[in-house]
Amino acid sequence: MSTLTVVRHAQGRTFQDEPDRLSDTGEMQARALGDYWEKRGIKFDEAWSGSLQRHRQTAGLALHQPFEISEDWNEYDAVGILRHGPPASSFPDNRAFQKMFEPAMLNWLEGSVDGAEPWPVFRDRVLRGLRRIQDGPPGRRVVVFTSGGPIGVLVQTALNAPDQSFLEVNWRVRNCSLTEFVFSKGRLSLDSFNALPHLSSPSLQTFR
Repeated sequence: MSTLTVVRHAQGRTFQDEPDRLSDTGEMQARALGDYWEKRGIKFDEAWSGSLQRHRQTAGLALHQPFEISEDWNEYDAVGILRHGPPASSFPDNRAFQKMFEPAMLNWLEGSVDGAEPWPVFRDRVLRGLRRIQDGPPGRRVVVFTSGGPIGVLVQTALNAPDQSFLEVNWRVRNCSLTEFVFSKGRLSLDSFNALPHLSSPSLQTFR
């Protein structure tokens, strides 16, 4: 069996001019993760990152080794899902944004949103990235830097849960958290979810 550690990107500059860059807090979160791994001698046989800047920036700050980039690990098309609603920048805070975004996400799951990557296509894309990892040799330690959406897909797949459970998981994944699986070819089992052993300060424990 091999192990897969999936890291949600650190906090981004939400609703600011550069939403795909990490905030100052996000940079601290990613560096803390790197320090945690280094102190414990944790190294990975294989490392992956989504292609979004927040993925690559988190990986670059946390890892002390090269990593491969794959769009399979990118987030769902939030802009496309919200295309017919008000822009994200018009909401005063994340709570107000989430209240509006949840119904839009349900519509997306049901296939009633045009102009965005469909839910089945997104899910299959993430699972394609997973299969690429599963097809490698056994006994590896692998890490992936991604977003809450792909983490939700992996948890849903491991638990064989219904589609709507993806949304429930997606909203609970904290910035720079660790979700761990054990896997082999064709098999994926959840070992731990949403852990923050590297972030002891409450000020560094964020959702958005």
